[in-house]
Amino acid sequence: MDTNTAFLASLKENVDPRTLGDEECVALAQAVSADIARLEAVRFRAIAQLARHRDGASSVVQEVAFALSLVDGHAGALVSSAKALTTRLPRTLGLMDRGLLSGAGAMKVAAATAWLSDDNALAADALLEDRLAGKNTAQIRRAVNRVATTVDPEGASRRAEHNRAGRRLRMRHGGTGVASIEIEDGPVEKVAAAYTRIDRGARALKAGGETRTLDQLRADVALDLLLSGQGGAGERSEVFLYMDLATYLGLNEDPGELAGHGSIPAPLARKIASSADTVLRRIITDPLSGQVLDLGRDRYRPTAGVDEFVRVRDRECRRPGCQRPAQACDLDHSVPWQFGGHTDVADLIDLCRRDHRLKDEPGWTYSLAPDGTLTITTPTGQSYDSTIPSLHEPRSTAPPAEEPPQF
Repeated sequence: MDTNTAFLASLKENVDPRTLGDEECVALAQAVSADIARLEAVRFRAIAQLARHRDGASSVVQEVAFALSLVDGHAGALVSSAKALTTRLPRTLGLMDRGLLSGAGAMKVAAATAWLSDDNALAADALLEDRLAGKNTAQIRRAVNRVATTVDPEGASRRAEHNRAGRRLRMRHGGTGVASIEIEDGPVEKVAAAYTRIDRGARALKAGGETRTLDQLRADVALDLLLSGQGGAGERSEVFLYMDLATYLGLNEDPGELAGHGSIPAPLARKIASSADTVLRRIITDPLSGQVLDLGRDRYRPTAGVDEFVRVRDRECRRPGCQRPAQACDLDHSVPWQFGGHTDVADLIDLCRRDHRLKDEPGWTYSLAPDGTLTITTPTGQSYDSTIPSLHEPRSTAPPAEEPPQF
């Protein structure tokens, strides 16, 4: 047993957490979380074995619900995840055994691959093995969706159309005096554009001296638009859709990327791109890295220079795991202006308002490398990297080798 392992074992067994310093608290929380993941793997195997004993009878869900004091919906998700992890997703389950993936993360993998065939699920499982550790559930969902779309692009396209056909509006009554209205499974490009429009209206009111919070303003603006229709049906709201030119032309089926959402099947990306309200842009990428190098200037509306480039490059808030679209973020210096930061693309990053404020808290440091990797260091000395996903797989710029002559 190495020194670090012995130290963590001592923390878990013998130390009162109230006596620990900051770094020790973080280390203890991480070590216990890894142990919980290992135990959750054991629980998944036990549930899967129970289902096998009962030949998959539906009553297993009710028994699990009773035994673990869960609602039927959660119990059903546990049972289906247990079956998938012990058959179709063995590497994902192995990550749990190593303490690298939580039970919640594993359930995201199981749910996002449920529509794949057994062979495709095993292929996705192999591709995901090195992509899940250290990711939160939102990042896991996006990684799995992209891989699932890659291993079965035709199935992903059919599933997307099926999901979009299931859109519906629901009303849910809450506590005294409140209720919720929700559009479920709406077309992602329309939902994203609607949110951007609502957010823009709320921020304009806030800048005018409103005392309501931004959350309150967004809710009020949305309800006002529904009730009065103010704003006009033809108003456009910009969303960022990234797609390889070859995909746009139908020469390949690589998935597109919608900022704030993640990957979408190629046919759906082409459908969104061909909409009458779409403004096409030319974005130049580095063939070796897939990162944005420049924006084309041929467009219907004028550009906003550096501001626009950074938002298109970053796509979303740069804090790892935050998926707020760049249009709704603040543009901030990675190195503060007063400490020598520069207002250029090499120093500016997108941060949502919450993470912008976090950056200014004592003890937090942000460092932007030339390749675009943002390193965030916490007050306890933990470092986390944020990289911008490439828009396409790296490509070789070397000419193809000539075939030897045939004799």
